[in-house]
Amino acid sequence: MKFMIGVDLEGVACVVGEQNQPLSRANTNYDFACQQAVREVNAAVKALFESGATEVYVWDNHGGSLNLPYDKLDERCQIVLGTGFATRWPGMDSSFTGALLIGYHPMDNTENGILCHTFNSTNYQWIKINGEEVGEIAIDAALANELADVPVIFVSSDYKGTQEANKVLPWAETVYTKTGLARNGAISKHPLRAAQDIYEGVLRAAARIDEMKTFSFGSPIVYQCRYKRMENAQNASRERSKGSSLVDAYTVERVVERITDIY
Repeated sequence: MKFMIGVDLEGVACVVGEQNQPLSRANTNYDFACQQAVREVNAAVKALFESGATEVYVWDNHGGSLNLPYDKLDERCQIVLGTGFATRWPGMDSSFTGALLIGYHPMDNTENGILCHTFNSTNYQWIKINGEEVGEIAIDAALANELADVPVIFVSSDYKGTQEANKVLPWAETVYTKTGLARNGAISKHPLRAAQDIYEGVLRAAARIDEMKTFSFGSPIVYQCRYKRMENAQNASRERSKGSSLVDAYTVERVVERITDIY
């Protein structure tokens, strides 16, 4: 019973950011987002240990990492932080029982999805795999499978993010923290109530661990990224060693065998 929790910031309660800005240290909602992420993670950690977990790893993956006040995390955790790793889910291997996504957000082009984007809100319009738009929920679930045969068992996000998770990972437990009325506007659960709901949701997920499944895009993977600026697409398409080519002036395509060939 060993788990890793991937932690993003946009999907936690009472976080909506500011218009035309990513959620960064310059954003007035950022500090609260970090505090609330810890509150929601600690709720999940508590539920996992009460369910028999022997180890819980917390991976701070928002932006360039180094976001959370680490001394406020449950002291039983191992903390994965920083950049420069070979792939996402650093340190994960087949000894892990499950993965959890806390504070994740909807993918690009999600109407009323709070701070919706896929990896880069200022550079990408969308990412498609095998013709379907995808977000970080699906990509990180596929990576956990490919890297270590580990299922995602729980996702917390805004309401649209949990709908996305339910479509991709129908076996996983989900908890929504807020309902979007605009990209930067929401009706949110109280932060403490959101954490309590996550605690109860993770308990449900851990009780159903034998029902959980892994997720895969299949192989080969046709990966397309549509950029917001033409010159960025052009520059990306010139990475010939990676098999990149232009589909149109804004869209770059690569065909690979595995999702780890990209992330």
